[in-house]
Amino acid sequence: MSVEDSTATQDDQEELHPTHALDDTVHQRVRLGVLTVAREADRVEFGFLKKQLAVTDGNLSRHLKVLEESGMITVEKGYAGRRPRTWVTLTREGAQALDAELRALRALVLRLEAPRSVPGTPDA
Repeated sequence: MSVEDSTATQDDQEELHPTHALDDTVHQRVRLGVLTVAREADRVEFGFLKKQLAVTDGNLSRHLKVLEESGMITVEKGYAGRRPRTWVTLTREGAQALDAELRALRALVLRLEAPRSVPGTPDA
């Protein structure tokens, strides 16, 4: 590695591309949907999430498990009358992760809306 390459690597680390701030757990389409719908309500019912996100029971269950294990949601099982229900609630950690994801997405959009020369491209 040359000195110039080493400097470029240090500069790149100081101002990473906005996509580096995206969280793989949050960014997945269904999980992002779960977090955003849960943000809109105190708690949200499994069937509502399934319909809104157009996913199967099994698919939604798997994504809820990932989010629950990450501490981003809590899952509560109970009954509404005689019918079993599952409710999802966004945790403080989930709200913070969603906020960070939205900041990263805004930074990416701003970068694309206000183009500037990027080091290493022919226009730079």
